[in-house]
Amino acid sequence: MSLVSCTSFPCSILLEEKLEVIDTAGLAAMIDAGLKGLQEVVPGEVEDKTLVDTLVPANNAIQQAAKAGKPLREALQDMKVAAAAGRDSTKELVAKFGRSSRLGERSRGVLDAGAVSCCIILTAIADGILEQLNQGA
Repeated sequence: MSLVSCTSFPCSILLEEKLEVIDTAGLAAMIDAGLKGLQEVVPGEVEDKTLVDTLVPANNAIQQAAKAGKPLREALQDMKVAAAAGRDSTKELVAKFGRSSRLGERSRGVLDAGAVSCCIILTAIADGILEQLNQGA
């Protein structure tokens, strides 16, 4: 299983579990903790046209990869693909929360800004880890 140094990840789960490296299971735990934390303060669900539409499929992909024992490189690619699919799924939805919700049907046909931003962040995290893995390979 591939590992990467986690010195650049200021995440509470790293401190709680004292992780010195990130593997697929560790990253899955972090993404899941982030989603659960978000769900405590945000009422959005999948198909509400929010960042949840990106984060839930990305989380599902990384959880499945961890359960399957996939190497970190493969799990990161799965997460990126799922995040992009989730982002793209928002295009034909009508916004139910946030400023876009005021647009009603006019929000259809445009990607949700939160979903796009979440995808950019998850992709950047994945690409950063992959870059570190490639430097260590």
